[in-house]
Amino acid sequence: MAISKEKKQELVKSYAEAFSRSQAAIMTNYSGLSVAELNRLRNKMREAGSGYHVVKNRLVKMALGEAGLPVPEELLQGPTAIGFCYEDVIAPAKVLTEYAKESKVLTIKGGILGERVIDGQVISSLANLPSRDVLLTQLLSGIQSPIAGLVNVLSGTLRGLVTVLKAHADQLETGNA
Repeated sequence: MAISKEKKQELVKSYAEAFSRSQAAIMTNYSGLSVAELNRLRNKMREAGSGYHVVKNRLVKMALGEAGLPVPEELLQGPTAIGFCYEDVIAPAKVLTEYAKESKVLTIKGGILGERVIDGQVISSLANLPSRDVLLTQLLSGIQSPIAGLVNVLSGTLRGLVTVLKAHADQLETGNA
């Protein structure tokens, strides 16, 4: 079934907006996946704050040009579906990498991170990183540790001063009595 010119223009505009909104786009070869498997993968990607769309390569090339991004010709060969990473790059990379290992049919071709074309190895490396939330927690605890240590040192010094003053007051009381 042929797609009308207007529908193609809408798709190009939609793809261009998705590329502009996303931090990264991960391109996969989905051939061999059933409709049910594709829907399950879409749901997992949605849970990770991403979208997953089967696309037409020619229209994606036009959308990338419209969005001012590089056109990775080598990634836009054969059946292509794109995972658009809207909130986090790591979580969708993990979902796709794990799904590719499970299904043995889905393959990760590569993608676009920022304005740079990346290969499947980089995406696998991203998938091995801790999630954004874990990284933020680690950063926050790293910032809080020295502050907590300083508070403990200062409060320990104050406790020591209070103890010395109390002992001195007790000594004065016993000396006067």
